[in-house]
Amino acid sequence: MAPEINGPPGVICAGLAKTWPGGVDAVRPTDIQFAAGQTTALVGASGCGKSTLLRMIAGLETPSAGTIEIGGEPPAQTLRKAGLSVAFQDPSLLPWRSVRGNIELALSLARRPVDRAAIDQLIALVGLEGFADTRPAQLSGGMRQRAAIARALATEPRLLLLDEPFGAVDELTRQQLAQDLPRLWEARGTTTILVTHSVTEAVMLSDRVIVLSPRPAEVVADIAIDLPRPRAPEDARKPGFAAHVDAVFAALSQAGALRDRPLAAQ
Repeated sequence: MAPEINGPPGVICAGLAKTWPGGVDAVRPTDIQFAAGQTTALVGASGCGKSTLLRMIAGLETPSAGTIEIGGEPPAQTLRKAGLSVAFQDPSLLPWRSVRGNIELALSLARRPVDRAAIDQLIALVGLEGFADTRPAQLSGGMRQRAAIARALATEPRLLLLDEPFGAVDELTRQQLAQDLPRLWEARGTTTILVTHSVTEAVMLSDRVIVLSPRPAEVVADIAIDLPRPRAPEDARKPGFAAHVDAVFAALSQAGALRDRPLAAQ
């Protein structure tokens, strides 16, 4: 079995930058630290570089400058130890494998034991009970997304990276997942970094919201979300919650990241 990171890792990005071929800057030289065991949301305008930043932390994109340390190690080392997991907006499930088969493969690749009972429990948690033996082509887009989330959580990663994980699911399922899944990764002490376009979702899920400027991305605000947990959808109507949402919108507006608040308030 591959060795594991002991405890949730902190993530340190120092002078991190990305320039695409042709000289297009995606991320300006940026210093960010993500605390161990904390959930952090990255928000900003579409195309600002949020996903690029996440992919560099995951070791899937090579920085043009700067360094990344995950628990004191480079991303590649963390990947070799199966210490991080990523769920993208595109589920990327293997079409010839069932929901359970996709999850079992992730566990096998991470050299983790396959516990069918635990897999079935996770499948039920993401709302796919009864679909464990169904192949992706027979699922809706939202159901495939839920399967991808289950696959990412199954390996019990110490670092969990989520790129618009609820973007393809319906609103009721989105609210349920936003209520249920944080309890799972919080119980495990997972360090979680979340990319989302929803300010309400960012405040609901996170201990901290980092606001990025329009491309090229740089940090324009770092907002602590000091609200009690667990949080429920009805909490979004409370004054304290609304004050945090307003603070994030104010930072986005000041950075020139939005023109019309109602469009960004989805």
